[in-house]
Amino acid sequence: MEKLGDILLAKGFLDHRALSIAMIQQEVTRDTLGATLIKLGFVTPAELAQGLAEQWGLEYIAFNPYVITDEALKVIPQELVEKLGFIPLDIENGVLSIGVDQPYNVLAIDTVTKITGFAPKVYVVDTDSFLNALERAYFFLQNPVGDRMAAIIREIKTTGTAEGNAGSALTDLVIMDGIRKNATDIHVRPTQDVLHIFYRVDGVLQYGHCIPVAAFSSIVSRIKILSSLDISEQRLPQDGSFRFTVRNRHYDIRVSTVPTVYGENVVMRLLSGSGGSLMRIDKLGFDAANAARITALFQKPSGIVLITGPTGSGKTTTLYAALREIDLIERNVITVEDPVEYKLSLIRHTRVNEKAGYGFAIAGRNFMRQDPDVMLLGEIRDEETAKIAIRASITGHLVLATLHTNDAVTAIPRLLDLQVDRFLMSSSLLAVMAQRLIRKICVYCKKEYALSRHEIDAFKAIDITLSSAFKGIGCPKCNGTGYSGRTAIGEILIVDDDIREMI
Repeated sequence: MEKLGDILLAKGFLDHRALSIAMIQQEVTRDTLGATLIKLGFVTPAELAQGLAEQWGLEYIAFNPYVITDEALKVIPQELVEKLGFIPLDIENGVLSIGVDQPYNVLAIDTVTKITGFAPKVYVVDTDSFLNALERAYFFLQNPVGDRMAAIIREIKTTGTAEGNAGSALTDLVIMDGIRKNATDIHVRPTQDVLHIFYRVDGVLQYGHCIPVAAFSSIVSRIKILSSLDISEQRLPQDGSFRFTVRNRHYDIRVSTVPTVYGENVVMRLLSGSGGSLMRIDKLGFDAANAARITALFQKPSGIVLITGPTGSGKTTTLYAALREIDLIERNVITVEDPVEYKLSLIRHTRVNEKAGYGFAIAGRNFMRQDPDVMLLGEIRDEETAKIAIRASITGHLVLATLHTNDAVTAIPRLLDLQVDRFLMSSSLLAVMAQRLIRKICVYCKKEYALSRHEIDAFKAIDITLSSAFKGIGCPKCNGTGYSGRTAIGEILIVDDDIREMI
């Protein structure tokens, strides 16, 4: 059997120097090679799983957009699944598909064969996704949110009031349903007669629930108490945050309330406290030419690279994917973020604390004494931070930062608005990237269809000849939307001599 290290080298996930360092640390910690590589940030859990799958001749799958079916979960009890270390994925014609993070899990395969009478179809999944999916799948199987909400709503309709802990229970269920749907935001909208719940999934609002207006005050009060907001204040907007826990997984939730004619409108933003999965530039959705340009930018010894786009457009994910193109052994990388979304052992992370007076500007100023080669500023949001970023970039440091603008070129007037010196900006700004996230067609319900004459002409205008395309018709696995997951699209503005002169 081929060695795992050789496979990862061949796939380009690793180089010989990183492998050597990992093996040195492995001698000290006695961890497995795979666990050591992940801790050091040399490979991601997904990349390690792909290497293991190839080593054992199995197929690798990612849980997104894969949907675990309730029918498969009901075949094997949760206690047995957790004990043996696998997760049921799907069942078809009596054959159970299972995911394992350890391909040599023979006991799991034998047990499934005995229970179902058929040898299972085995897939390799990454450890992080495996643990998260296992907890979520069985939790929501055993705690059906829709059924519990329906029962509480029936009780409120019968009594006319949200008595006891009905409001608290409804609030928790609304948040849990948002987590189950992978929502980024939850909207609580009061009207004269009812309370509407909307979820933002894949960047688009989806209708969630209709709750009797009698439960409105208790739901808002519950959210305010969790967020340490003033319950009695209903005339002014308020902002707060709290932490919500589901099956030992923590979610940071930011809360915003705004008074309306029918009561306070509440929006909750869901932030996973454990971060997401690190990716590489060429896996984010950029075409090969742009991916190569981005990679070349992050090899520069100094200057500033900005990534722009609205909130939730994947800017931080792109920044960290680019950091993986930087030699973390030879270059000292320091980040300041709010919050820290990814954690790598060879990168120094710090989180701003506005209440304590520790903001982006103070962190950026003090970073200069930490002998950095690369500085990542989570966001340029004020004049002082912008000037510190520019100054750092012209003193031999590579500075990476995000900025809120609509497109790449607008970043230049935005920096001028922040009182950045024109000459310093022209000499330090390397490039500006702007990106958006767009929805992908659901792989489970996509169907081919004939393009209309208008669509054919639109494609011809960009020199593409097509007569048919695909679209999602809607299914239970995509909540009837026809879309599942998102990918990035972007533009890159390279600052050349002409643009420098214009600045």
